[in-house]
Amino acid sequence: MATVVAKTGIRREQGWLYFLDKAGDVSRVRMQRSGQRVPKGRQKVAKCGVDREDGWLYFIDKKGNVCKVKMKRSTSRRKTARKKTTRRSPARRKTTTRRKTARKSTRRKTAAKSTRRKTARKSPARRRTTARRTTRRRARR
Repeated sequence: MATVVAKTGIRREQGWLYFLDKAGDVSRVRMQRSGQRVPKGRQKVAKCGVDREDGWLYFIDKKGNVCKVKMKRSTSRRKTARKKTTRRSPARRKTTTRRKTARKSTRRKTAAKSTRRKTARKSPARRRTTARRTTRRRARR
């Protein structure tokens, strides 16, 4: 459950977003609606001066008080995990001489030629069948 940090008793108005700013005070900003422009700037509603702690989520509850809740995933845990892991230096590349392969290139050329011939033979046959179908349909009508 949440614990109350500061009792402010703020009453909310529609169209405003209420939040805790960097100074720990309650501020508000106009919420953006579709197609409307919002004037920049924020208004301080209440001065609380809340000191934030790591691993806690601060919010304003329904009664208008500033509350805090323990976060399930806190940044303090992530920072300790990062410190434990050390970065490795990049692996060095081995310098090897490349061998020339002349046989593979000739096989690829012959395979490409045979596939071209097969496709060329099939395309005229398809055209004939479509022409026959259209003439039959016309004759039936």
